[in-house]
Amino acid sequence: MELNLNEIELQSRKAVEELLEVANLHAGDIVVVGCSSSEIAGGQIGHASTLDAAQAAFRGIYPVLKEKGIFLAAQCCEHLNRALILERACAEKYGYEIVNVHPQPKAGGSFATTTWENFESPVAVEHIKAHAGLDIGGTLIGMHLRDVAVPVRLSLDHVGQALLLCARTRPKFIGGSRAVYD
Repeated sequence: MELNLNEIELQSRKAVEELLEVANLHAGDIVVVGCSSSEIAGGQIGHASTLDAAQAAFRGIYPVLKEKGIFLAAQCCEHLNRALILERACAEKYGYEIVNVHPQPKAGGSFATTTWENFESPVAVEHIKAHAGLDIGGTLIGMHLRDVAVPVRLSLDHVGQALLLCARTRPKFIGGSRAVYD
């Protein structure tokens, strides 16, 4: 099957734009993206990595986030224990410990590799608490979201052949029946 890279880019852009519409994010917040280029191309996660698909998804997602001052966190694959690629400024802002690894298409994933190659000052970290996320292809981003994740339905449910799931987060409700909430 031939990849339609323009369609992948447009779907990725539309997904992140719709997520931002409902997630109520602010400059300096973090969106985690787990992206299986294998699944986008119609393969099985971890078995058919393609830089072309990852680059198309990145071209759709990153400019939208960057324009709004929102940080992208690219989740690596299981071979790097789902570490994340961030801009150094993001890691420093949130006090995340930087680890020593450089993603590759077969050890980290094509999307994380693409992110590393396009960031101004990329670093890797092991754990974050993102404000929202895009899971393209069943990459399991939940471990990198803040504690109360809320599913978000978009007008599309796939990028390429990959299933698309999204989430935003919200502050915890505490205090019981007498508490007042925003």
